[in-house]
Amino acid sequence: MSAVKAHPDLELQLIVSASALLYRFGKVVDLIEQDGFEVSSRIYSIVEGENLTTMAKSVGLGVLELSTQFENLRPDIVLTVADRFETMATAIAASYMNIRVAHTQGGELTGSIDESVRHAITKLSHLHFVSTELSRERVVKMGENPTYVFNTGCPAIDAIADIDLTLMPGFFDQYGGVGHGIDPDKPYLVVLQHPVTTEFGAGFQQINETLQAVRETGMQTVWLWPNVDAGSDDVSKGLRMFRERNRDVPIRFFRNFSVEDYARLINGAACLVGNSSSGIRESAFLGVPSVNIGTRQHARERAANVMDVGHVSADILAAIRHQIEHGKYPSDHLYGDGCSGPRIAQLMAETAVSIQKTMAY
Repeated sequence: MSAVKAHPDLELQLIVSASALLYRFGKVVDLIEQDGFEVSSRIYSIVEGENLTTMAKSVGLGVLELSTQFENLRPDIVLTVADRFETMATAIAASYMNIRVAHTQGGELTGSIDESVRHAITKLSHLHFVSTELSRERVVKMGENPTYVFNTGCPAIDAIADIDLTLMPGFFDQYGGVGHGIDPDKPYLVVLQHPVTTEFGAGFQQINETLQAVRETGMQTVWLWPNVDAGSDDVSKGLRMFRERNRDVPIRFFRNFSVEDYARLINGAACLVGNSSSGIRESAFLGVPSVNIGTRQHARERAANVMDVGHVSADILAAIRHQIEHGKYPSDHLYGDGCSGPRIAQLMAETAVSIQKTMAY
């Protein structure tokens, strides 16, 4: 967003929607505005329930609301990200309204419904800004015109590439949280585990396996709340029950951190645990030891810093101990070098692409 805002031939119009507006998921819109960005429109589109039905309905509501905002704002290009169900609504609304769609992080492989959503968005998109060379090859094999498929790297790396990664005094105090205090001068774990939509109903059991493993490490732990995907209630229930029954375990729960502070947080961690893409992307760039649990990141390209395990507490515990013993890994630029934003902004400004798509083979 910074690169688009700074480009002389582009005008940034920012629509913020879904969980980014909700307090219990961190209300990211506040952080966006604190960074100096003006929000053009807000869309409340999350249907309560965190199950498969409400997730589908949230996509439908997103299409309805985004169509209205696109009609009001009249953008030339809509830039959307990755594989979220909110992203699906964005691509559907824009493409049906003859608005060019630009898509970041296409061509990657994962588990969950995200795998299907990402590739569906690719087929609705006109410009493709992928994160790796293998992803570029996949997008081309899907019939997309190679002229409009660019390996720019991942914009998420830009936000952390050139910042001071020091944890300053009072770092945790500003984010509140509940549970034990965290001493940043002592080793700590960071855990972030989301529900897996294609394994709906298993979230409670899965999170308990991770909780048991983390408890057995005896280490102080920073635990972030899960996202809004179907199954979130099951994961949240497991966390709340554990917190009430194990108040002596040194875990502190947080809703979220800013992008920069999250980078500082995981950079200082002994190990990053869970199934977030940050355990694959940002952790590789920072060289942070990572334990990836389950199928949510299935088949995604990963660097040497990642160990994969299933939802078995003993295996999770063994992997955490192995990664802590190994320590920091060399920085790996698999997902970018920190200069993706300017590349994407320049390509959007200078690339003319027809609204009519056709298979390229």
